[in-house]
Amino acid sequence: MKKTIVIVLFLASIGAGIAYILVSSAKMAEARPQEPETPYPYHTEEVTFRNDSAGITLAGTLTLSDKKGSFPAVVLITGSGPQNRNEEVLGHKPFLVIADYLTRRGFAVLRYDDRGVGKSTGKFNNATTADVTTDAESAVAYLKTRQEINSGKIGLAGHSEGGLVAAIAASRTKDIGFIISLAGPGAKGIDVITLQSELIARAGGVDEAGIALIKRANRETTEIIRSTPDTAGLRAKLMAYTKANLHDYPLKMMYPGQSKEDFFKFQVNMLCSPWYRYAFEIEPASYFKKVKCPVLALNGSKDLQVDASQNLPPILKAVREGGNANVTVKELPGLNHLFQPCKTGHPNEYGKIRETFSPTALAAMADWLAATIAAPAPG
Repeated sequence: MKKTIVIVLFLASIGAGIAYILVSSAKMAEARPQEPETPYPYHTEEVTFRNDSAGITLAGTLTLSDKKGSFPAVVLITGSGPQNRNEEVLGHKPFLVIADYLTRRGFAVLRYDDRGVGKSTGKFNNATTADVTTDAESAVAYLKTRQEINSGKIGLAGHSEGGLVAAIAASRTKDIGFIISLAGPGAKGIDVITLQSELIARAGGVDEAGIALIKRANRETTEIIRSTPDTAGLRAKLMAYTKANLHDYPLKMMYPGQSKEDFFKFQVNMLCSPWYRYAFEIEPASYFKKVKCPVLALNGSKDLQVDASQNLPPILKAVREGGNANVTVKELPGLNHLFQPCKTGHPNEYGKIRETFSPTALAAMADWLAATIAAPAPG
């Protein structure tokens, strides 16, 4: 299934590709060799659970060994933007691959459709990071009702924004036994977003004049956002700003055939959304400092969306400053934001890469889990 994804390149999103421009005329790779085939050598179950605080029902898939036992469990949390339980993007299904790998290693795995997506109810459009955190917490509460699950060994593994969701949830409850941040932000939201736009622009071939314009747009739109709390007023100011100042914005940052008017209208609408206003000011360190359970943070060295050198050190520092020594951070060479081996890390490569999720990254997760939260031997 082909999926059109639009990138916003001044003050872009920290999502797992949903809010990004993937400008590529090349045909996507057809084969996804890591995608598991049925019949699976483990139990698979369609489940639903309630988020009573939001008044919604979330639907997902639970996989676990078909042997009797009390299994540790991992809840997978998607990145920003409405995504299904497999975090499907450009034909890749990374959460399906992760769930299959971890289940074969003896862990139960729950992955679920975001609110308003697939079989989950509710609306995603106005949801903030705080809102979707309650969805993840509801998933943990559901697993605690299952007799096959070891209620003391339920953890969260979140990709991109999902890594921050995991930290927020773990910062306010003792019910979470561990967290894994997969390319999750550690620096302040606006700093992640600003660097992201520059890195993607450079990798996309934008010249220095274009980079300078993008950086200036970032600074000036940031100031407008900070000084304008009223949404209607913000939308008017941002539209006026784009018309007056961004007539030379790099064409390489736009979808082929898209007018500048439509491009900037899309961006302004995103910048005025509740999600963005929340993400703009968020300080991940304030949550990681309060996390007392074991923490694993992984990033690819070629991740242009959530830069490893910008985001891994703050996670390590914050967790340790909070008095938690059980934290491991790893930068995995040559991997992009989706943990694929890549050339540049630019999002326009995602769909052309055959591999869905690096075996190195899968092993890093499973080995850490086995050492930290022991699973019963499968089989």
